[in-house]
Amino acid sequence: MKNLSLIVLTTLIISCNSQEKKVNSSKEIDLVEKNIDSQIGEYVVKIFEDSKGNLWFGTLAKGVAKYDGKTLKYLNTKDGLPSNRITGLVEDKKGNMWFGSDVGLSKYDGKTFELFTEDDGLCDNMISGLFIDSKGVFWVRTWNGLCQFDGEKFTRIQIPNPIIETKINEDTKGWITEIMEDSKGNIWIGRDGYGACKYNNGVFAHYTTKEGLHSNNITEITEDKEGNIWFGTRVNERDNPDPKKRFGKGGVNRLDNNTIISFPEIKGFNNGDVYNISKDNSGNIWISTTKNGVYKFDGKNFINYKIPISIMSMKKDKKGNMWFGGAGGLYKINLKGEILNVTQKDLGIKR
Repeated sequence: MKNLSLIVLTTLIISCNSQEKKVNSSKEIDLVEKNIDSQIGEYVVKIFEDSKGNLWFGTLAKGVAKYDGKTLKYLNTKDGLPSNRITGLVEDKKGNMWFGSDVGLSKYDGKTFELFTEDDGLCDNMISGLFIDSKGVFWVRTWNGLCQFDGEKFTRIQIPNPIIETKINEDTKGWITEIMEDSKGNIWIGRDGYGACKYNNGVFAHYTTKEGLHSNNITEITEDKEGNIWFGTRVNERDNPDPKKRFGKGGVNRLDNNTIISFPEIKGFNNGDVYNISKDNSGNIWISTTKNGVYKFDGKNFINYKIPISIMSMKKDKKGNMWFGGAGGLYKINLKGEILNVTQKDLGIKR
């Protein structure tokens, strides 16, 4: 299961009945060309900004990189990090950093690492993401279920399966792909094959293709400033062993007042994989696609940025720069609106 999951994850990164909604499409912004030095990692899959303004970049082969605004410093297995495959980043209220990986959950106090695994009650050592909600509840999503963690013990959250019409991939059916909290305190959970569900006080409400989603393979869930819920999905048929049959619905949907809508006129939103949707601190919604760059939605228009890689993680920092990590490294949209390919040299790597 774990080896198969690693193969599926890498494949997903490389590949990357609804009411329609008409929205204006605005200008396209191209990449600023320059000489490219070494990227910070071939796959940059997580970006996190801590309480001190440091940026942390999780990679699939080089561990985690910390950027303090002046220099880039790596932490890897040579420093005590249990694995160089980092798939989750979060900071607790005490300032400890937590890293999710393929060998478990690691706590980093700035000096030492402490590892928690299945032997400690973790749902699965293959972690897909970490989240701390407004009540301080620590959620750990894995490739075999969802856990809460109180610092000492793990509690598995039993999620009921809805009745679905699409085929389930046995290798990824336990994969929890997303978790987020909306402004009303509901917890939203994304799953690979079983759609999305809203969780509150032990009650689950399911959203699948029956309700209008493009696909039951959820990759992202985000709330906009109006309280609408955005869903990113990947094509369910992508798992078909026959390459000629790996095509179908996938992309972007939005839940508006109990109605799920789509955006048929936007490239990459309806028949492709969308791995990240993020709201910045100005209320804009950013949406990644696998072949059509990244879109910014300001509430009226979609602006397309020609970032040439499949984006897995996005983050707007406190200075206003927008960072993008994915299959091909790290990119940034600066305060001038320019798209830049960010390298180790640009970030002042500390050797």
